[in-house]
Amino acid sequence: MNNKAIKRAKEIVASATVKNGVFGGEYCSLVLVDIQGYPTASVLTAAKSEGISKVWFCTGLESNKVARIKANNKASVHFGASEHSITLVGEVGILTDDATKKAMWYDGLEYHFEKGYADPNYCVLAFTAKRYNIFVDDFEIEGEVLSL
Repeated sequence: MNNKAIKRAKEIVASATVKNGVFGGEYCSLVLVDIQGYPTASVLTAAKSEGISKVWFCTGLESNKVARIKANNKASVHFGASEHSITLVGEVGILTDDATKKAMWYDGLEYHFEKGYADPNYCVLAFTAKRYNIFVDDFEIEGEVLSL
């Protein structure tokens, strides 16, 4: 395992998440399996991350993403640009408790959820990585996410 590449990947993922209500400037893709068993990708803003092991997203309970997760919670998250590619593979859960919804809320979500974090349609997707494939700074590594 190349610690330098892992450290750089963590920095890239952190920079792509919303911080204090300010979007980092990079979207990512959340890939889920649809009802017919095919992979489907959605481009999203990551609300928060914990290294490369956890990534949280905000969405609506009535979205196609939530329906797909209920049928099959296996997922992949990809952060990509011309100089890097970070693919995380794992599982995603749906969180609806008020404490999590409030903690993940950021400016701009009010355009989608008029009742704020208490909106009954608002939920948080919690992705937990099991493995990774990282290409950064001319290093390509893959492995299992243990306690990164």
